Amino acid sequence: MYTAPVSRGPVTADDVEFAVRRAVGALREAEAADWDAKAGSLEWSCWETVEHLADDLFSYAAQLGPARPPLDRGVPFVWSRRTPKGPANVVFADRDAGPAGLLQVLEASGALLTAVVRTAPATVRAHHVFGAADPEGFAAMGVVETLVHVHDVATGLEVDWTPDAGLCDRVLARLFPHAPADTERWPTLLWATGRAELPGHARLTRWRWYGAPRSDGDR
Repeated sequence: MYTAPVSRGPVTADDVEFAVRRAVGALREAEAADWDAKAGSLEWSCWETVEHLADDLFSYAAQLGPARPPLDRGVPFVWSRRTPKGPANVVFADRDAGPAGLLQVLEASGALLTAVVRTAPATVRAHHVFGAADPEGFAAMGVVETLVHVHDVATGLEVDWTPDAGLCDRVLARLFPHAPADTERWPTLLWATGRAELPGHARLTRWRWYGAPRSDGDR
């Protein structure tokens, strides 16, 4: 049985950097694969899912960027879809650059979020659909997006992907206070994001995280 640590540190910019670096390294092993293959249980292709992930990381950095981030809406970029069922993004990769170029886009977006989380004051709050979050919250969201979407893509590309258990534990503690604390961390994160069953816990058909800092009120 999994034993949770007595104390956990915060989710940091270093965690974002580490997660994205690991993700890019894993996906580089599959540059010759079919990136138009379906990404796990998603409707999107592996290419579209990595674009969506890069867009998530970029968008989280952008939300924290203004001197006075809006709290009632996102920063008003223009979102668009390249295909009718594809993700609505600001960020897209040039298909002519191939998978290597796509991974550079992911790496660059991760670097933006890493830099903004490192420099934004802890008192900053910015809009998210699940509630206004602080820089640590956006760091944790960026890590979760990276870990679970690379899982989706790795499934489609047939690449091995098992994230660091300690990192999974920190983001579970930060964003998923309702998640079981006595189960293995990576399977629990997949369960918390609706991607897997967990012994003793039915697979979730709806899920969310809680990005608001605990100091801002009870969750």
